Amino acid sequence: MAHSDHRDGGSGAAWGSIGEARMPMRVVMALMIGAALCVAGAAQGEPATPAQPPAGPAATPSPPAPEYGLPISTEQAKAAAAAALAEASKNNWRMAVAIVGPEGSVIYFEKIDGAQNASFLLATAKARTSALFRRSSKLFVDQFAAGNVAFMTFPDEARPTASEGGLPIIVDGKIIGAIGVSGGTGQQNGVAATAGVNAVQ
Repeated sequence: MAHSDHRDGGSGAAWGSIGEARMPMRVVMALMIGAALCVAGAAQGEPATPAQPPAGPAATPSPPAPEYGLPISTEQAKAAAAAALAEASKNNWRMAVAIVGPEGSVIYFEKIDGAQNASFLLATAKARTSALFRRSSKLFVDQFAAGNVAFMTFPDEARPTASEGGLPIIVDGKIIGAIGVSGGTGQQNGVAATAGVNAVQ
């Protein structure tokens, strides 16, 4: 017995005999596009991991500190202080200068008229720091700025002063003492201290 085809609610999908159906064209196209995208994704694979930048050169270790030598003489100490104060006077800096031996004891001290009284203590502390640690006192300024403050836990007699202006005095490769300058800015103190060191070398 012949029968006429039935159509699904105007969707455009034609149906044949009972139990047999044809997919709507738009569904077929969607499946084909999805399959194509899957194949393309598989072909491309995972995105490549960005190449890591080459490692920088290894940090160069600091050279060992000089050994201690014989203590600075009074004449050498006076020469170092005179040169530092001459640099201070030239620039109208009211400064104090302390010279210590390798063990940190004061050998000589002098200050310009009008320098604050605290400058004696600060200059001596900077000089002791440089003598005992065999380093510029500015090193501890830099360490503090970088967040390395372990030295602040040292006992009082061994605690360094983190202030620029202290330098070891080195003659023939050995530390004979140190100079400390106070009264100006950190940079000014460092300039005057350098003048004092250069007068002895």
